[in-house]
Amino acid sequence: MKRVVVLTAMLTAFTLAVGAQESAAEIMERAKGLRAAQTMSTRSRMVITARDGSTTERMIDQYAKDDARGNARAIIVFQSPATVRGTRFLTMDNASGKSDQWIYLPAIGKVRRIAASESGGNFMGTDFSYDDMSMMDRDTGLDTHTVLREESFNGAACYVIQSAPLAEDYQYSKTVSWIDKANYRVYKSELYNRRGALLKVMEMSGYTTVQGHDTPAETRVSTVAAGTSTTIYMDIIKYDDPIPESVFTTAYLETGRAR
Repeated sequence: MKRVVVLTAMLTAFTLAVGAQESAAEIMERAKGLRAAQTMSTRSRMVITARDGSTTERMIDQYAKDDARGNARAIIVFQSPATVRGTRFLTMDNASGKSDQWIYLPAIGKVRRIAASESGGNFMGTDFSYDDMSMMDRDTGLDTHTVLREESFNGAACYVIQSAPLAEDYQYSKTVSWIDKANYRVYKSELYNRRGALLKVMEMSGYTTVQGHDTPAETRVSTVAAGTSTTIYMDIIKYDDPIPESVFTTAYLETGRAR
């Protein structure tokens, strides 16, 4: 009888654990779906804050559109200041779950592919890495998701969910996210390096509904050890506007003109 009781308890615990994982994956998928659209076009201000509190500001345009297979693609165009104007960056998902990335730097006048070894490096002197630029479009199936607990965050009841990558070559060992139980908005994510130490904190705030999509007006990434941060303030955002296919090509990176 004791053996039966023990086996039953083990089976119950296993069932609950599997159920929690499935629930966590569903929550993450719903959170990701808040901004799901055919296309997205934005203009935003990027404010980089140094350890001493000094800031530099950049204006960027971003265009995003999935391809026919549902793979995410995005291009970022730097508009100002003059030191970075004309810099263009393209990222495209591939079948392996990683991204192919290229950058055009006006100073050298040619397109350069970003090597896999550079994916964790700082993007254009910001607190974002090259991988971070496509993290919001990361497929939920690439990670194992677990509900750690439920707690309040800035007055909102939230799920706290840990996401651990299935592949060992991802730059983060895990991500812990605070997701509103009522509307699935992501308010905060902690990003841990491969050694398990907290590396960065991403915070999203000022949510509004734009064309039926919940959208944060402000996204801040802070690098814990460096004491620096980069904040993106969304000035203009449009969903489902037509974007030519030619925008998502290396030819567009070179010329800045859609054909």
